[in-house]
Amino acid sequence: MQETKVTVVIPNYNGIKYIQDCMDSLRLQSMKDFEILVVDNGSKDGSLEILQEEYPEARVIALEENTGFCHAVNLGIRESNSPYVILLNNDTMVHADFVKALVEAIEEKEDIFSVSAMMLSMQNRDIIDGAGDNYCLLGWAYARGKGRNSKEYEKKTEIFSACGGAAIYRKAILEKIGFFDERHFAYLEDVDLGYRARIYGYRNMYEPKARVVHAGSAVSGSRYNEFKTKLASVNSGYVIAKNMPLLLILINAPFLLAGYFVKCLFFTRKKMGKLYAKGFWKGIYSGLLGEGRKQRVRFRWKHLTNYLKIEIRQFISLFGFLMKY
Repeated sequence: MQETKVTVVIPNYNGIKYIQDCMDSLRLQSMKDFEILVVDNGSKDGSLEILQEEYPEARVIALEENTGFCHAVNLGIRESNSPYVILLNNDTMVHADFVKALVEAIEEKEDIFSVSAMMLSMQNRDIIDGAGDNYCLLGWAYARGKGRNSKEYEKKTEIFSACGGAAIYRKAILEKIGFFDERHFAYLEDVDLGYRARIYGYRNMYEPKARVVHAGSAVSGSRYNEFKTKLASVNSGYVIAKNMPLLLILINAPFLLAGYFVKCLFFTRKKMGKLYAKGFWKGIYSGLLGEGRKQRVRFRWKHLTNYLKIEIRQFISLFGFLMKY
């Protein structure tokens, strides 16, 4: 198979409401040297048939059941035949220079692992849905700029991690540091991957020229629901236990516990407090003592400087969160 510059991997699960708009927007790209690979997670709504019948330019891998976001995109990445891979949610529409801007951004420096696009709200296209992800000392990940005017985020900058809903990754680095951790199933898997890349000394960037309109919560429903809370709470604890050396966990414990209690109060008001608490500690246990410990990032002294940089960035991100940046 002939190698292309980049492969656009789209995980699809019952995306009939959005998938045609997404695919049609990719047909209008200014850069043509890319392949589209859709991994269908057992859709039953007719979206798989639409892909197969109306988009012959796309390669489609049809799975029998929903194996989760991480398994689907890992399969797509492994099946790709290009040095770069763009992950794109099925509930998006991309601007004409989306692919071109991401490729140019990641090729600027060899230490760039990923580049996140500017994600705009489908309900109001002047408003940011996400300008990359940040991760703070409270153990919270948050979409940078969410709810703010897009004009405030027109500067290229370094971020903690790229949002896997619309981002490009360097495949050679993925093969070195590991792919998405499939224990996540969904939620925070991109933060976990970006964290791991930083431990290895790579950078994650934000490119505002790559623009995408995003529906948001298209598959799982509302922003806060039991399905998302259960998965996200487990994964929030797992990200901490998996990536932070034990000494850093102890040093950061006051911040992490404060973040945990605030989240418990928040979800208690939504009648999901016990669900969040149980999930968080399940994630901590998994990463330290359970099955997830096999995926823990082993501490190496050569990465000490990188850990210190991460710590500083988490401290800065705490203030960024408080300022809603």
